[in-house]
Formats: sequence, C-alpha cells, structure tokens
Amino acid sequence: MKIPAPKTLSWLFMLLPLAYALRLSAQEHPIAAIKNLKTATNLSTTATIDPTGMVLVHGGAFTMGCTNEQGADCNDAEKPSHQVTLGDFYLGQYEVTVLEFKAFIDATHYQTNAEKGGKSLIRNGKGWKPLKEKNKANWRHDAAGNERSSEDYNHPVIHVSWNDATAYCEWLAGKTGKKYRLPTEAEWEYAARGGLESKHYKYAGSDELNDVAWYNKNSEMKTHAVGGKKANELGLYDMSGNVWEWCQDWHGDYSSANETNPSGAPTGTLRVYRGGSWIYTAGDCRVSFRNRFTPTSCLNFLGFRVAL
Repeated sequence: MKIPAPKTLSWLFMLLPLAYALRLSAQEHPIAAIKNLKTATNLSTTATIDPTGMVLVHGGAFTMGCTNEQGADCNDAEKPSHQVTLGDFYLGQYEVTVLEFKAFIDATHYQTNAEKGGKSLIRNGKGWKPLKEKNKANWRHDAAGNERSSEDYNHPVIHVSWNDATAYCEWLAGKTGKKYRLPTEAEWEYAARGGLESKHYKYAGSDELNDVAWYNKNSEMKTHAVGGKKANELGLYDMSGNVWEWCQDWHGDYSSANETNPSGAPTGTLRVYRGGSWIYTAGDCRVSFRNRFTPTSCLNFLGFRVAL
C-alpha cells in the first residue's frame, strides 16, 4: 500500500471535519444529501448559504414585470410593471432533484397526480403528446418518458404537479420544523433578478443565456444535472432554463399599484410557474416571463424549488 506524502496527509486531515459535517447534514436534511459538497466549495459568490442549501435573499424593493432590459420581448401578461417590496426569505440554491423527491416518496408512500392519473404530458418540440398509459410517466421518468437510472438522480424532478410540489414542502416542513413552501411569484422574480445584488440582466445571471441556462438551443432536448451552468448574482442556479418552476400563487393580472409581500390573486384556476426550460426558447427564459397551468397538471418540463 502506498503511503501518502505528508503534505497529502495534512490535506486529508483538514478535509475530514468537513466530510463528517456534510454527512451529518445529509442525514438530517434531504436537501443536503446531494448538494452540500458543491455548496461548501462554491467560492465564486458572496451569497449567504445555510448548511441545507438555502440561500438567504435579503428583502428590498424592485420593479416587477416588463422592465427596460426586457425590450420588445415583453408580453401583456408582464404589464404593467409595478413596484414590489419584499421582506427577507430563503430560496433553494438548486431545483429539487429526483433524489430529494424520492426521499419524500420513500418516507410517505405519497402518490403523485401522474401516478394516480397514469400519465404525464410530454412535449417533444413538436407539440403535446400525452404518454400512453403503458408508459405511466411520473417523477421516476425523464423528459422522454423513460425510467431514469440512479445516475440521473441529480437532475431536477419533473412530471410533478403543483399539488405534488406543495405536498413535498409540507412533508419537509414537518420533518424539519421549518416552514418550507413554494416561493411566491414576486419572491421568485426578485431572486431571479439578483435581489439587492441585481445587475439588471435579461436572464437570471447574465444577458448571455447560454452561460446560465439549459434551453432549446443547447439542451439536446433533455434535462441536465442541477447547477451545471453559472449561478446568478445571489448564487442561485437554473433560475433560467432546465425546468420551469411552480410558484405559490394563483395566476392573475398585474396591477400598477405598489405592493408589499404580494401573494398573487386571491382565487383562480391556474397556478403560476416561472423560468423557462430545456425545451423552450430564450424569450421564455427571461426573468419577467410568466406562465401558468392547472394545479393537477404534470409535464416533462416542469419542476420546482423550495422557499422559507
């Protein structure tokens, strides 16, 4: 057996406490299980990141909706732009992964809407194609409807409805004693724009979408492991592209009035989702672009991240 050189041994002893701390954190909290090592070594940002991979987003005021950097790409749903003030909150540094969602399923035996209905909706770039029942696409499957190998468990979970995402948050809250939830649409946009550190980019972290996002021009028509592109100003990954993300709000029209900690329309039939995805265009990945679907809908480009 080759004995490491003294210099190598010193590095090993320095890393042992970190490895032990990460192991404990992963046991205590499912979000840490797949992400903490990357979080611990992310030295390219001044973001405040707790041991479970939640980024502290300091509150402030911002203009929500169609702002100057969005140019002619804005649509009516993004208007009128309006001032929003938010308090501090935490947001997951990454989208929730297949591995994390599996921990929830294993612990609760929860049945997702896709499992109950026997299918999810698949978009392949040429329109909509509901999977045949024999395929039974659900959270275990990739964007093509094929069952994932464990090597892909670091991809964002897809084929999950708003109801499923909310159930995950409720389970995580019960497990940890913390009030996990989906972000509000205003929180999501504020964080995507970079919060108090915002450089007013068109996309989340850059004006060059290829630097920060998996979208229809570079994704090879599939999801990718979380955190594979550059983070935004707050150290958040994949806020543009990879998968769309459910938000807490019912979808509704914007008002020109100033708002403080808004939570969307009081009632509705459609829930908001944000961010664009691996199969969508650059315009859909903009920080102000809005989308919505029914809360029971399951799709191969739609996932979520958690907030506190």
